[in-house]
Amino acid sequence: MNAPQYVPGHGLLAGRSAVVTAAAGAGIGGATARKFLEEGARIVIGDAHARRLKETEQALAEEFGADHVASLPCDVTDETQVQALFALAEQTHGGLDIVVNNAGLGGTAALTEMTDEQWTKVLDVTLNGTFRCTRAALRSLKAAGRGGIVVNNASVVGWRAQSGQAHYAAAKAGVMALTRCAAIEAAEYGVRVNAVAPSLAMHPHLVKVTSAELLDELTEKEAFGRYAEPWEIANVIVFLASGYSSYMTGEVVSVSNRHA
Repeated sequence: MNAPQYVPGHGLLAGRSAVVTAAAGAGIGGATARKFLEEGARIVIGDAHARRLKETEQALAEEFGADHVASLPCDVTDETQVQALFALAEQTHGGLDIVVNNAGLGGTAALTEMTDEQWTKVLDVTLNGTFRCTRAALRSLKAAGRGGIVVNNASVVGWRAQSGQAHYAAAKAGVMALTRCAAIEAAEYGVRVNAVAPSLAMHPHLVKVTSAELLDELTEKEAFGRYAEPWEIANVIVFLASGYSSYMTGEVVSVSNRHA
């Protein structure tokens, strides 16, 4: 299968202000930050890795302008840091329109061998972190009174059983349920809450630390015989963050070509 053709921006988010968590590096968060800028948005990015975050901010600012990009280290397990990230967005860009909750943590462990610490750590970053950021987003958007959009990053593992992924699957299924409940509560003040559920998305750094055998096993289950590029997931996030999805809320959109 030939490599997909990159889709350029079309100004779908022009004039909008967004927060993207876990946005440092080459993954879905970084791709989303770039796509938002290409679509005309101003962004505030957060990540627990301060050095990588600063490098990402500097690179994006050089390309899109320093007035369009700001960053602040943010560990989504820390409520104080979450509040600071959202405060920066309001101070820097004069308000907030879109929030992308991308932070998540995986791992592999058989359930019989999984420790309480492994379980709790994955749940705290992936589910509780999404809760903290969604709560902060809805408080900000409700107070502003001009509507807004929240997009959460779930996973097809929240639907599918997968050995060694009980903690991650439970967390992502929780993100899906949180998305649906938040959507009901937020509708009355004009805020939409949706989620994406990618199947297999990889970036060069992740490919390097994944064995060839495992990568072959994973990709052969995909209809296109390849993994998704992070920007392909980001494209769907852009759709959910734009006016093209104006009637959608409480939905979990599978970004996948595997159906078994």
